[in-house]
Amino acid sequence: MRIIGGAKRRRLIRFPEVEGLRPTPDRVRETVFNWLGQDLTDCACLDLYAGSGALGFEAASRGAQQVVMVERDANAAQALVANAALLEMQAVTVQRVDALEFLRHPRMRFDVIFLDPPFAEDHWQQLFEQLPLHLNVQGLVYCERRLPLVNVPGWEIVKSGRAGQVHFYLFKQL
Repeated sequence: MRIIGGAKRRRLIRFPEVEGLRPTPDRVRETVFNWLGQDLTDCACLDLYAGSGALGFEAASRGAQQVVMVERDANAAQALVANAALLEMQAVTVQRVDALEFLRHPRMRFDVIFLDPPFAEDHWQQLFEQLPLHLNVQGLVYCERRLPLVNVPGWEIVKSGRAGQVHFYLFKQL
């Protein structure tokens, strides 16, 4: 998979085959970063279910000051570390831990949080309850899901789209 924008545009990301891992397609990533703006300079981003790291590496390529990637699978986490080193992305750090466990221990706040959990997992209520502890004022949350995600208490859909079987959203806290 290639990074599609920013300083590392066209650089390859390699990742292992992991059950449930489905990288965000180029067309969807392009839309998401059009929504967020092409320049994420000074932003702190959290890629909560990092998987391939496609969203986090895109954010880092577009100038994000800090990108924390959370991934519980050892092979995928190892690939994220290797890709960050290969791409010389000092802004990227990888935490090998379960996403919900990571959220239980607030460490810092983020301007953008990417949520792209495996479709088989359904922790959306827990996620949206925990996110305010990790989100800066005016922060945004990007989500991908197989089924539509509507009427999330305390949150407003800013933008939404669909590509094939994937529904994707940009949320802000009310």
